[in-house]
Amino acid sequence: MKKSLIALAFGTLALGMAEFVMMGILPDIARSLGVTIPEAGHLISAYALGVCFGAPLTVVVARTRPLKHILLALVGLIIIGNTCAALSPNYWTLMVMRFVSGLPHGAFFGVGSIVAERIADKGKRAEAVSIMVVGMTVANLFGVPLGTYISAAVTWRATFGIVAVWGAVALLLVKLWVPALPALPDTGLKGQFRFLKSFAPWLVLLSVMLGNGGIFCWYSYVSPLMVHTSGFRSGDLTLIIMLAGFGMFAGNIIGGHFSDRFTPEKVVRFTLCVAFLALTGIFFGAHVPYLSVALMCLTTACLFCVSSPQQLLILENSRGGEMLGAALVQVAFNLGNAVGAFCGGLPIDHKLGYEYTALPGAVFVLLGLLAVVVYIRKYPRHELR
Repeated sequence: MKKSLIALAFGTLALGMAEFVMMGILPDIARSLGVTIPEAGHLISAYALGVCFGAPLTVVVARTRPLKHILLALVGLIIIGNTCAALSPNYWTLMVMRFVSGLPHGAFFGVGSIVAERIADKGKRAEAVSIMVVGMTVANLFGVPLGTYISAAVTWRATFGIVAVWGAVALLLVKLWVPALPALPDTGLKGQFRFLKSFAPWLVLLSVMLGNGGIFCWYSYVSPLMVHTSGFRSGDLTLIIMLAGFGMFAGNIIGGHFSDRFTPEKVVRFTLCVAFLALTGIFFGAHVPYLSVALMCLTTACLFCVSSPQQLLILENSRGGEMLGAALVQVAFNLGNAVGAFCGGLPIDHKLGYEYTALPGAVFVLLGLLAVVVYIRKYPRHELR
């Protein structure tokens, strides 16, 4: 089991770098291509759009294919998208390639979650999914700072090149280590969407979008908050962001372990409670430097603590359409990021301090928690088995 999951983790690491490294290399790209920072920011949106289009597209095109074949094709897209991004001659070509790079993101997580669940040891489903997701957290812990440094020291093109090379390694490992699993039962195209007639998956997706979106209200502006509110120097930010990545890494492992020990929905409920309290604490305590860092690590841990249990919940509530369901979690995650970044920016636009970004975040997380509470009461665990 472990070798297969490590292969999947290599894939999520490549996706994590492709998605999050843009935040660190935006100024380099803007300067190189002669565009403004806001215009370069559209490259982040292009990736998110690719994520949203790629999930249903994979279901339409490849739902009857063996799972391993789908994974290989998706990793191939990671390599192609990032290679072409590294070679892009102008802004618009890079925009298209960012869209292409985003296409496999949600689908890889969706298919990878199904594979992880199938090959997991008995009673270790959530832990198996968390091992797959660990690549995303390692990307934030080491990959993104490394990519940012390489962009500044050499060129942003080298950063995308490294992601492509990492994708090639993931392709080899998936080919060698992931077992040949049969295709999912063909329920027809309409059958893939039938699970959405139930209220349960909508509650899960709503909790994903609101919970993660709430954290991104604050996390999108964590760097200026640490400098202007908490009083750290700009030179401290690399270490601070790495600590945030460590929180993600630890939270992901903890979430997978306790989801198997208790239940996924209970872990999500508890984690969102903690995230609400942490964001409230950030609003009141961001001016205390080390308290701000501690709360940052706690909040980023919450961000990924819910990842594997939410993936399992959607798989349990999308039988017959698991590929689409698991991919839609990543769509909801990215929509939450976009909405959260926008809403978190509103207090800043109104000349309020950066600590105020945590307030709309806390409200979002509270609404996500409400969705989980409704889910637990309406769909008891024994009805899902």
